[in-house]
Amino acid sequence: MPESDGLKRFGAHQKALALFDQVVGDLASLAREPACQRLVSPQIASADSIAANIEEGYGRGSKRDYAHFLIIARGSAQETRGRYERLKRWISPEVIAPRVALSDEIIAILTATIRRLREQDRE
Repeated sequence: MPESDGLKRFGAHQKALALFDQVVGDLASLAREPACQRLVSPQIASADSIAANIEEGYGRGSKRDYAHFLIIARGSAQETRGRYERLKRWISPEVIAPRVALSDEIIAILTATIRRLREQDRE
């Protein structure tokens, strides 16, 4: 089984990819709004960073390195979540609520995985 299959099965990675697609879709119309330009680019970047850091950590080969990159991914998920809450003036609550919930799911999975990797690293 190829090494990338494990990454494809990792729920946080699947959810991070979905969140990225949603962020891009949600913000496409706001990119032309002058008041939102400062928020759009960082939101796309932070959503991308979630998946990118999971991928980079997975490729490192050690549990300690993987946990480190998952911590960074978790921070990016927190950033993405928080910015959605600040975008409430431009995006409807019906869009924001599921994005925040998905971010929370990613954060929870990453937190549990980090904890498990740290415990395994101590064994």
